[in-house]
Amino acid sequence: MLSKKTKYAIKALVILGKNIDQPPMQISKIAEAERIPKKFLEQILLDLRNAGFLYSKKGAGGGYSLNRDPKEIFLVSIMRITDGPIAMVPCASLNFYHKCDECHQETTCGIRDVFVDVRDATLKILSETSIADIISREQSLIHP
Repeated sequence: MLSKKTKYAIKALVILGKNIDQPPMQISKIAEAERIPKKFLEQILLDLRNAGFLYSKKGAGGGYSLNRDPKEIFLVSIMRITDGPIAMVPCASLNFYHKCDECHQETTCGIRDVFVDVRDATLKILSETSIADIISREQSLIHP
């Protein structure tokens, strides 16, 4: 299941992508528009800024804006920043691998084998889907 942290991060990036030609957006405006608790959003935006996806400006006219083109921000990166591993079991993870305590032989584990396939299919979709794609999908849902 997608965590609220990841969902809120995506929602914030989408609204910033839709307003890419506008001045930086204040956290309170993003939080209100997307119904995200402001304190939670502050931490999420800080994580995204530290990862290089956002630019922040302090003071009058300050706020957050995208530091990259929405076409270059992929869901896989956002999920790894906000939640860590993509794989559903630690022994199938590429970046956060950890041997399962109860597993005797990984190479013959049917559970691991299935979840490596699940991981690969998930990675394919997440690695090919950008914030620009989500914005485009939203627009096509509004105006079919």
